[in-house]
Amino acid sequence: MKIATWNVNSVKARLPNVLEWLQSAAPDVVLLQEIKTVDDTFPRLEIEGLGYACAVHGQKSYNGVAILSKRGLEDVSAGLPGDDADEQARYLEATVDGVRVATIYLPNGNPTDSEKFPYKLAWMARLRDRAAALLTDERPVVLGGDYNVIPTDEDVHDAAAWAGDALIRPETRAAFRSVLWLGYTDAFRAKDPTPHKYSFWDYQGGAWQKDHGIRIDHLLLSPQAADRLKAAGIDSGPRGKAKASDHTPVWCELTD
Repeated sequence: MKIATWNVNSVKARLPNVLEWLQSAAPDVVLLQEIKTVDDTFPRLEIEGLGYACAVHGQKSYNGVAILSKRGLEDVSAGLPGDDADEQARYLEATVDGVRVATIYLPNGNPTDSEKFPYKLAWMARLRDRAAALLTDERPVVLGGDYNVIPTDEDVHDAAAWAGDALIRPETRAAFRSVLWLGYTDAFRAKDPTPHKYSFWDYQGGAWQKDHGIRIDHLLLSPQAADRLKAAGIDSGPRGKAKASDHTPVWCELTD
């Protein structure tokens, strides 16, 4: 089972690239973030035409997540538990062939002197609680998405240039580690320890051409999923396309 995560930065604006990649990479499950559309205007027909079932948790102009699956979707659940007042569409879960998957668009948190940074940290605390709860079932779990977290200095082209940013702040990294320490495995790092591999390159300053990137898109695997991990990687091809998202797909493959 090949599972990928991709922040598409508007699914309608990137639809030709998305459809091309779905056909060429042929993932079984795709976790999308920042689709920037409501459920009714999600390009369901085009994606279903490629054999994918779609679950969508959308929001007008902002945020929004979706799960695409060639193997069906069961027990779909939208929203991260823990705050009924949170209306931002950032979290969606479903089961695919016995694997519980979640697509995550974690808050950016900038500027850090605003209410956005406490919201990010509170959201991460809720995510940790949910990640812990999912482990109690002792089944394969894959928590994938745009975490807006640079885990270590090996995941950024220039750590000093990012100093003080919400993505690299010690509080952010500690919150991310607290999820890993529950027993989750970073799929990409488990298979590729090479430093300075990235999943995001800003549109500004020639970041893509200079390979000035950061790794903020992650697939975290429960022990039962990690035991089945066969391969993992970052597919940088889509980032080089015209009208590309600033993120590129990250994927892992689990044995059936």
